[in-house]
Amino acid sequence: MPLFDRPLPDPLSVLRELALDLHWSWNHDSDQLWRQINEDIWTRTQNPVDVLNLTSDERLHALANDMDFLEQLNALIEARHTYLNEPSWYQRQYPQAPIEGIAYLSMEFGLCDALPLYAGGLGMLAGDYLKTASDLGVPLIGVGLFYQEGYFHQSFNDDGRQQETYLFNDPGSLPLKPLRAEDGSWLHIDTEFLCRRVRFRVWQVQVGRVTLYLLDSNDPRNRAADRSITSKLYGGSTELRLVQEIALGICGWRLVEELGLHRYVCHLNEGHAAFATLERIRCYRQRHHCSFDEALWATRGGNLFTTHTPVEAGFDRYPPHLLHRYIAEFAHHLDVSLEQLMALGRAHPDNDQEPFNMAYLATNTCAYSNGVSELHGRVSQRIFQSLYPRWPEREVPVGHVTNGVHVPTWDSNRVDSEWERLFGKDRWRQDLAEMSPALFDQLEDKRLWHMAGQDRARLVDYARERLSHQWRREAGPGQCAVYAERPLDPNLLTIGFARRFAQYKRPALLLSDPERLARLLNHARHPVQLLIAGKAHPADDWGKNALQTWHHFAQRQDVRHRVVLLEDYDIELAQHLIQGVDIWLNTPRRPWEASGTSGMKTLVNGGLNLSILDGWWAEAYEPGLGWALGQGEDHTDEKQSGELDARDAEQLYQLLEQEIAPLFYQRDKDNLPREWLKRMRASMAQLTPRFSCNRMIRDYMERFYLQAGQSIRARQAEQGALARELYQWQETLHQHWHEIHIGDPQFEAAGEQQEVSVNIYLGGICPDAVRVQLIADPRPHHEAITLDLKLAHPLEGSTNAYRYQGRIPTTRAPEDFTPRVIAHHPDAHLPAENRLIAWPD
Repeated sequence: MPLFDRPLPDPLSVLRELALDLHWSWNHDSDQLWRQINEDIWTRTQNPVDVLNLTSDERLHALANDMDFLEQLNALIEARHTYLNEPSWYQRQYPQAPIEGIAYLSMEFGLCDALPLYAGGLGMLAGDYLKTASDLGVPLIGVGLFYQEGYFHQSFNDDGRQQETYLFNDPGSLPLKPLRAEDGSWLHIDTEFLCRRVRFRVWQVQVGRVTLYLLDSNDPRNRAADRSITSKLYGGSTELRLVQEIALGICGWRLVEELGLHRYVCHLNEGHAAFATLERIRCYRQRHHCSFDEALWATRGGNLFTTHTPVEAGFDRYPPHLLHRYIAEFAHHLDVSLEQLMALGRAHPDNDQEPFNMAYLATNTCAYSNGVSELHGRVSQRIFQSLYPRWPEREVPVGHVTNGVHVPTWDSNRVDSEWERLFGKDRWRQDLAEMSPALFDQLEDKRLWHMAGQDRARLVDYARERLSHQWRREAGPGQCAVYAERPLDPNLLTIGFARRFAQYKRPALLLSDPERLARLLNHARHPVQLLIAGKAHPADDWGKNALQTWHHFAQRQDVRHRVVLLEDYDIELAQHLIQGVDIWLNTPRRPWEASGTSGMKTLVNGGLNLSILDGWWAEAYEPGLGWALGQGEDHTDEKQSGELDARDAEQLYQLLEQEIAPLFYQRDKDNLPREWLKRMRASMAQLTPRFSCNRMIRDYMERFYLQAGQSIRARQAEQGALARELYQWQETLHQHWHEIHIGDPQFEAAGEQQEVSVNIYLGGICPDAVRVQLIADPRPHHEAITLDLKLAHPLEGSTNAYRYQGRIPTTRAPEDFTPRVIAHHPDAHLPAENRLIAWPD
């Protein structure tokens, strides 16, 4: 029976509303209430919907007459009302913000295990993003897909081989409800696939102040094959993947329009949702009866594309015949040829054999693009260089916002109480500047060490319990005896390694020398224990083999008490791991970890990071805050990968053997590891706020959202007058750009600077429509220079030709500088929206 249909006693009717608001997934004040209703179900599922569905009427009526329970319930209702209605950070900070809101489109959302619509880091980030937007009061909605099965559950057979199981996501046991249209019917969004209509019904998930909308093709009016479009996350064929991305993008934005939110900023979380920008164009054309190009200019300024992919091969690409099959009719509605539409997804528009690249489509239809760490931003500039072939790599318009995590989701109860004591209950909903690191001096060593020890012991208990259930599933015939082993020790240095088992993440680097690892684990004075978890993609045999290797190692008699491999890595397991480990290990090949967030989650709990200088750790690491592997070298040369792997493995062993383990066990007369605690305190104080989702959303607001909101408002005002102006500006430039001629620059000493002048012949282009610059590439000990030259005077005897002048520093030689002409318009984002550039012949 669906939750929203089950009758509840009147005093408990509000429980339905509480259960359907995922605020409970990070506001743990309600945990005791759900546990009190049905402790067994809550412990097993952490799902209030299951608690209400599976609790007897007798128990519910008893609670309806329990005054203590009702008092606790009323306190939660009052606290929730305050949370939802008090003025938020966003309202106080931006009372006159130019944005109406943000539509955040993502293929997956990892909010909690009660709503399993995620596979890995991308979904975790999206879930944390929605929670933080709720905490800060940012006007944001999420748009995704509702998967009937979601991602797979993992188990191991007797030989340690990964087994995949797909479970049905029963809507009646999930915290969601249908989105109702004005007439009371279930709201649906339609689109066309292969000349037939497919209907997507819409679910609604409440995430505090934020709403997540999920599209579901499992409508009885669809054909059987179409009902399975949203069956599995990242499952099935290339064709199904394309259809899912059409559903997310086209139907997702169609839903935004249906909700009346067409002026929202469109934020694409990866290229999966890039078709949304095309649907936005179609909807604008339909309202204003304009051309495709005008509609592109009217909408592009409100679009942001966040890429999480550190290698070009990671982008979704589709063969031309599939696009022809599924997009031809859509191109007709856009009033462009299929060839023009295909060109938006190609680096070489005239190559009709080039696959259609979703990241290229996103880049070509968004005014803003960003990577997810400082290093990844630079890597992305290199990846997208092919779209800007005549521009220096450093000017490819990809910025960065380093990822962060929703801290209240990931801190333990014990840690949370310490942070609250120091910084107050609403610390993650306020200005981070108020969280002075100096206050951590009030957290005494003894108290900090006790906190870490309690959480480590809790992790050990949890791992033993989870391992016992895992053992029962793996046991063969006649082996169903009680699990009697008690691996792990709550007092030992505990290292966690949990992530997707992919080759570039090098999950077996620590296992490079099994005998040396065994000696490290069993060291007489500095013993170490390991907790390993992670899934391999169902089609990734390499990842499965790596898991199997760890499984075999963990079964060795000499180490099985020191290392455990836990199956079915999910949010609950991740929370226990990051709350209880002393060291979080990360060993990817740089720069293939775009950002990484798992190591960020340990920060609030006092865990220290041991990682390659990649992703977020490349900008976070400082001596005294954790440990770094390597010197920041890239692992892009496959010929050197084996050598670098061996070097990194050797350094990893040496750090653990000679520095990390001895430091952990270096105790004073009070049995306290003072130097270790010093690092813990520094890491918690300096890095936790910096790598929180709270900071991340503020960065997006300042760097992108405010500008995008202003752009969409300005370009669509007065029936799109500015958009039409921008389109005409671009057309004129394209028509006459070939007429530009650049003369040789002339240099003349002028005191401590050099005067430079250059003659520019603009042909049919107005001087206001371009910018003339002098640039110098970076050199050793010298940064790049870009200098705007000023129009001095027209050239006599020439038509539309001018002398431009400026001054350069004498620290650079004149031959370092080259003049160029680029397009210019005060309301265009360059070069993202216009890549024209002219260099001297």
